[in-house]
Amino acid sequence: MSNSKKMINFMGVRKVLGVMSICLVIASIILLATRGLNLGLDFTGGTNVVVESPADIDIAGARDTLEQAGFEDAVVQQYGSSRDLSIRVPPQDGIEADQVGQRVFQSLAGSIDGLQLKQVEFVGPQVGDELRDQSGLALLMALGLMLVYVWFRFSNKFGIATVAALLHDVIIVLGLFSLLRWPFDLTVLAAVLALIGYSLNDSIVVADRIRENFRNTRETDPHVIVNGAINETLTRTINTSFTTMLVLIALFFFGGEVMRAFSEALLVGIFVGTYSSIYVVANLLFTLGVSKEDFLIPEKEEIDEMP
Repeated sequence: MSNSKKMINFMGVRKVLGVMSICLVIASIILLATRGLNLGLDFTGGTNVVVESPADIDIAGARDTLEQAGFEDAVVQQYGSSRDLSIRVPPQDGIEADQVGQRVFQSLAGSIDGLQLKQVEFVGPQVGDELRDQSGLALLMALGLMLVYVWFRFSNKFGIATVAALLHDVIIVLGLFSLLRWPFDLTVLAAVLALIGYSLNDSIVVADRIRENFRNTRETDPHVIVNGAINETLTRTINTSFTTMLVLIALFFFGGEVMRAFSEALLVGIFVGTYSSIYVVANLLFTLGVSKEDFLIPEKEEIDEMP
């Protein structure tokens, strides 16, 4: 009895958090439908220019200089250090693609002493369209294969709940990127695919313990069984999430601009994924009417010996 008193009643607020999850998913879908994602050059095409200066560069001044030169849509960010800049410019009307990089560099070189051109990359619109289509297909294939795997590993109710948790996590992360207008490029797509694997693993650990407790306990109340299973896996869930977040926080602060979007996506995704493995999976199991009868192993019928 003493152990049961120490258990956290996760299911006590499941209805409130279930409504919150539904609202967040609906809001994310509306954002994606109306505002869309702030697609990076990997998907839209354009030119990426990297420059280096012997002294710290004033980003605000660099943006003003580029606006005066006609590059109003340029995205200017630090690239590894305060002396390096990454300038992403969408396709420009009236300027050949191979000349955009030089024009950007010349505009900045007039106001920044000792500026050097380190790198110019161009992604054509056709390549960007192909990457966007193939990336969307890869995302759908990953979700589909996860659905097949979970469907065979668990009963139908667990399969539906676990895959719904995956969709919940992906939609909310994409909705946040749409809301905050964070750039979405191939690096972020890789983070979303990694999130699918992480979220599925976390959900399977919780779902597996729930299934095991349904089979092995004499308790018949699903709320008590599910609460017990979540509490039993809580330490593992916290340790896994915490240690992963430590790595991502280090990447966010010390990994430079290239890794920042990747770490942002996974930091949000791990938080949402940990939450969904508890509340989305459990909520849907209750909605689908999970009970001890779902896990009873049918007894083999004895066949009488022939006379």
